[in-house]
Amino acid sequence: MAGHIQDRWFKTETNAAGKPVRVKTDRHGTGMRYRARYIGPDGSEKSKSFPDRQKRLAEHWLNETEADMARGQYIDPRASRITFKGYAEKWLKAHSADLSSQIVTEQRLRLHAFPVVGTRPLDSFRPEHIRDLVSALEDNPTVSGAYARNIYGDVRAVLSAAVDDGLLPRNPCSAKSVRPPSAERRRVVPWLPTQVHAVRAALPERYRAMVDTGAGCGLRQGEIVGLAEDALDFESGILHVVRQVKLIRGKAVFAPPKCGKERDVPLPSSVAEALRAHMDPCKPVEITLPWRKPDGPKVSARLLFTNTASGVVWRSNFNIQEWKPALAVAGLIPDAGEDGKYESAREHGMHALRHFYASVLLDAGESIKAVSQYLGHTDPALTLRVYAHLMPSSQERTRKAVDGVFLPPQSESDGPETAQ
Repeated sequence: MAGHIQDRWFKTETNAAGKPVRVKTDRHGTGMRYRARYIGPDGSEKSKSFPDRQKRLAEHWLNETEADMARGQYIDPRASRITFKGYAEKWLKAHSADLSSQIVTEQRLRLHAFPVVGTRPLDSFRPEHIRDLVSALEDNPTVSGAYARNIYGDVRAVLSAAVDDGLLPRNPCSAKSVRPPSAERRRVVPWLPTQVHAVRAALPERYRAMVDTGAGCGLRQGEIVGLAEDALDFESGILHVVRQVKLIRGKAVFAPPKCGKERDVPLPSSVAEALRAHMDPCKPVEITLPWRKPDGPKVSARLLFTNTASGVVWRSNFNIQEWKPALAVAGLIPDAGEDGKYESAREHGMHALRHFYASVLLDAGESIKAVSQYLGHTDPALTLRVYAHLMPSSQERTRKAVDGVFLPPQSESDGPETAQ
């Protein structure tokens, strides 16, 4: 039996004759009588109390605990006292992700996971509870399939950490009966060159080269806004992507590119000329911002793109005041309504310029690996999943390759000897 049973109502003392005798303690007759004690896998003492006349139950509990530890199915008793919400909040504080990712994860859990499973004790989780969560997410009309999968991923990560901490024997998300929320993957439909030019022409002059940078080098919006003078190597024809501008709790900060992937991107001469032409009337402006988080160390960079007040281009302001009107002029979205507001246009955000860039490279026969590198993706497999349908068909190339081996040159006759 693991550990031992302590009887709180009696203690052993040595009498005058030197013999051990049992005597009542000050707690005799009050409270829980027995305390089952053992050393857990983490080396700390654990215990559970039992009432009078329940010593055998305490012994059985200790035996079961010992068996669970031997089978690797031990659950820390704390799990019965910690709710999913309480553990998730603690997990978030120690999360290794950057601050902006923590904020997004916390928001998803708070709005969509906590209302369904937040009050459930960790040791009570079963696959059925995860199935209920998935059903709730799929039935919510305000939650898209992709967003629901992100929420599910957050819950799975929290429960995986609970398994690592010995609060769960296994992750219920790993059960065969549990499936992630379904999500329809929409095929990317890249803009036509005429649409890129139309949007560019409809923007104010100080922002037009942002389109050249996105469509000609594949930068994300935050990377374009954070593009500085020192990133341009006109002589070598290289653009160094080393920073972006992010908004964290309403404050702009400099940060590394997404996933920390600094990269060098070919700088086409057309884009280089557009940037040179931009920097004549709109000189680079030195901007100082915190690094990575609002209270981070201050760093400075001479940014190529700034607003009319020579400050950082705020994404929300730019999208509403400049980008959407340009989309409307280009005929990509309807004109603003009577209230002056435009419809949602997620598929026509500045990310559409990256899709255009990828489509141009793939159409020219560039490899998935190179496209992935230039886009700053973590894995070429991601690039393939998003853009595989844009790759030119290989059927004709296959026919020509095989025919080149088995068919005779056009100048020769079709005699039987040519089939050798």
